[in-house]
Amino acid sequence: AFALGLILVVVAGAELFTGNNLLAMAWADGKISTRDLLRNWAIVCGGNLVGAAGLALLVFLSRHPEMNNSAIAQEYLRIAVAKVAMPFWTAFFKGILCNVLVCMAVWMALAGRSVIDKAVAIVFPISAFVAAGFEHSVANMYFIPLAMLLQTFENIGVTANTVTWVGFFSNLVPVILGNIIGGSVLVGLVYHVIYRRAPGQNQNA
Repeated sequence: AFALGLILVVVAGAELFTGNNLLAMAWADGKISTRDLLRNWAIVCGGNLVGAAGLALLVFLSRHPEMNNSAIAQEYLRIAVAKVAMPFWTAFFKGILCNVLVCMAVWMALAGRSVIDKAVAIVFPISAFVAAGFEHSVANMYFIPLAMLLQTFENIGVTANTVTWVGFFSNLVPVILGNIIGGSVLVGLVYHVIYRRAPGQNQNA
């Protein structure tokens, strides 16, 4: 599901906060201002929050989590509990590692000439971050609100008093900061330095 989400973003031309951390390359090259960079990140992050929370509401209303005697709902809650209980620095560094892989997936997808090329380039890095349990801010904007809806309005047999809006933002803040460092610094600015050319130097030099 995570890989499919990024494929849809890249192929359909949507905006994803974590992928847009690569705009740090344009900022470092002087093509956009600091204000433009931060404005883009703020707008896209806010839009992603609305979209992810909206999707969580749709999934809740579909009653999909109630399948298998609410086993799916219980798993959503288990995931959310683990996320909100995560220490600040653990979430931060997991956020860094996650967005290194996400931005590498976007970077490689840009080299693809066909939809298949782009899809294949995306699948492996995204599968790696999911398997490793790294933290993606936009994914958490979906998981934790959905868990809050389920425990508030459905009898799923388990509850967790830590899965609240306070718990949500205590996870989201370090993960967003980590995602920014991983994507903009460790991928975007590193590649900017690698490919930077002296003024007036042509591509064939």
